[in-house]
Amino acid sequence: MNTITLDRPVAATPALKTPEFPAVDLHFSSVDEVHEGLDNAVAVLIETAAKDAACGILVTRLHPGRYTVALDESVPFGEIYESSAA
Repeated sequence: MNTITLDRPVAATPALKTPEFPAVDLHFSSVDEVHEGLDNAVAVLIETAAKDAACGILVTRLHPGRYTVALDESVPFGEIYESSAA
C-alpha cells in the first residue's frame, strides 16, 4: 500500500457519503485490529475507485480507535493520503 502523510487540517464536515464517494467508518477496540481493518477497508475502496478513476482514498484518524476511510476528490487517483483529526 502506498501511503502519504498529509499534514493539512481536516474539514469539520464528514467525508462525502454519496454513492459516487462512499466512506467506511471504523471502530477498533484494540491496536491489533487497526492495521488489518484499515487494509481491508482500503482494499474495498480501491475496487470502487478503479471503476471511475476519478479520485483517491483519504484515511482519517478521528480519535484513538476510530477511523474513516473514504474516496476523496482532493486526493489524486491512485494515491492514499492519511490525515489526523485527533
